[in-house]
Amino acid sequence: MKIAIIHDFFESIGGGEKLVLELARGLKADVYTTNINKENLKRINRYNINVGSLGRCIQFPILKQIHASYIFHKANLKGYDFYILSGNWSVFSAKKHQPNLYYLHTPVRMFYDSKREFYNIAPWYAKLPFLVWVKFHKSLLERQFRYVNKIITNSINVKKRIKRYHNRESKIIYPPIKSYEFKKFGDFWLSASRIYPHKRIKLQIETFRNLPEEKLIIVGGYMKGDHARRYAKRVLRNLPKNIKYLGEVSEDRLGALYGDCKGFITTAKDEDFGMTVLEAMGAGKPVIAVNEGGYKETVNNKVGKLVKANLKEITNAIKIISKNPKKYKDNCLKQANKFNVNVFIKKMKDELSLDGSSF
Repeated sequence: MKIAIIHDFFESIGGGEKLVLELARGLKADVYTTNINKENLKRINRYNINVGSLGRCIQFPILKQIHASYIFHKANLKGYDFYILSGNWSVFSAKKHQPNLYYLHTPVRMFYDSKREFYNIAPWYAKLPFLVWVKFHKSLLERQFRYVNKIITNSINVKKRIKRYHNRESKIIYPPIKSYEFKKFGDFWLSASRIYPHKRIKLQIETFRNLPEEKLIIVGGYMKGDHARRYAKRVLRNLPKNIKYLGEVSEDRLGALYGDCKGFITTAKDEDFGMTVLEAMGAGKPVIAVNEGGYKETVNNKVGKLVKANLKEITNAIKIISKNPKKYKDNCLKQANKFNVNVFIKKMKDELSLDGSSF
């Protein structure tokens, strides 16, 4: 059986891109996308999955998302028995690509619950175009769901969003987690995420600004053409000496940071699922996460701390865990092991009504 996976972009690498490559390996599928950052793709494509481009999108906010939707709408991939859609804009390909399954990481957050944050970071001259775009593009996107056969998602949190915004049922299959090697409990905390407003990186920076005895390393980037560049420059300006921003790093470098850090911290608003907290646990490291979204499904007092999104609670959690991070190690490893890649692939094959002989 020949399967094609259609995913939005391979530019800034996040959990969605990692999931697609693991799925392509397990199903022996081809991957199609729009924009590809070859350097970023190379650092995570350890299986040498075939990733082809359907065409490059305009690298300008709003126009990029419209162009991607148009490219997927015009796409017509022949010779495949099944299609898996992934991301926000690939759903525009659903009509021509049947039968299909949509692994929906989250409804488009800038259209729904994070609309205000994206509006606020847009320059003054782009605010009105942004609102007009959201109104019309959201309407077009919502129409595409009539062509989606089945929806899989990554958490209870996102399942509720899908029901609320699209009035569709979905089934949860948790994402696969890569475990990194534990090396030591070092002298720094690690934060790894895209640099977007709803990730609340500024809250982490302010916390560690008030904790000069603690160190923080931040890794991650943003995609061109989504208004994030101005926000990232502003929030990462004039960092204190105890905070370092490394940008996007290689897979080996990321593994070394997970292996060497003291613990992991994340402050994303109502996170879809939160693969990074489990990657950190897979390296035996305790986690501090805000008590919201998908984090509530994976983080507990045995593996770290769930806190409110404020300086006081985050600071207190850092001080408590820093005293003895070792005590969380065994439970972290056990929790991460529940999200095994092989379990993910088996469940996805079951949803496609396929057994191993089909591959």
